[in-house]
Amino acid sequence: MTILIIAEHDHTALKGATLNTIAAASKLGGDVHVLVAGAGCAAAAQAAAACSGVAKVLLADAAHYGDQLAENLAALVIDRVRADAACSHVLAPATPFGKNVLPRVAALLDSSQISDVIAVESADTFQRPFYAGNAIARVQSKDKIKVLSIRTTAFDPVAAGSGAAPVEAVTASADLGLTRLVGREVVKLERPELTAASVIVSGGRGLGAAEKFHAVLEPLADKLGAALGASRAAVDAGYAPNDYQVGQTGKIVAPQLYVAVGISGAIQHLAGMKDSKVIVAINKDPEAPIFQVADYGLVGDLFVLVPELVAAL
Repeated sequence: MTILIIAEHDHTALKGATLNTIAAASKLGGDVHVLVAGAGCAAAAQAAAACSGVAKVLLADAAHYGDQLAENLAALVIDRVRADAACSHVLAPATPFGKNVLPRVAALLDSSQISDVIAVESADTFQRPFYAGNAIARVQSKDKIKVLSIRTTAFDPVAAGSGAAPVEAVTASADLGLTRLVGREVVKLERPELTAASVIVSGGRGLGAAEKFHAVLEPLADKLGAALGASRAAVDAGYAPNDYQVGQTGKIVAPQLYVAVGISGAIQHLAGMKDSKVIVAINKDPEAPIFQVADYGLVGDLFVLVPELVAAL
């Protein structure tokens, strides 16, 4: 049995989400093969080979994989599945990258994708959340090839640098020419990336304005070395950019410490952060739902409490 993982990378290094996906694949009991497709991505392939639990790395290096377009990547995955009669599972992280590629792979394989897997019970039985995480479905797949997207916060990443898997160059599939990348807007953050941060300070609508959002939260984030996040209400109000959004329609995070400031705790927001190891909530409403999941709560005026917390730190 072979488990094929579609690696997420930037051509020079693996994204952290791939390490979590390898951890999930290791629970299936077969040989874990990692497919690294890109242009000039040998360094990323070597990084994958050094990951614990990886049996083999498949390197597809070609110019038409440089933009990571779903059409070409999906065609390559299908070729690799057909070339390996033992291939039983195709996995990718449930990130924007995985959500872009994996549904196309599932359709081409005539398989039913199982999304946001949070637990592996056996080679054909998995758990996934629904109703914004308020219920867990136990799903058994009878498809010949199981296609799974992995909720990365549910699996601890494997150790990087402790493995020595062989790297095998594979033939690139033809360029389908169906799409081309016209442009890319990359937001460069001075702070840690949300999904990789160990500490996150998030703000909600209670901050009242974009200026207050930054004035109140940035000193606290600086003290804690934290990434900045926001609720959807804060993003919709223009307090913070979309990249900051945490929740069901934003980013799913599980840092060591999550500080929620002025966030009431709507179910959609809780779905994105309730797996955090320690949750601290600051809100003037003692009945706010956020306190139901918080490990520590401060009830009061955030404009007073947060500066006092910063001063104490």
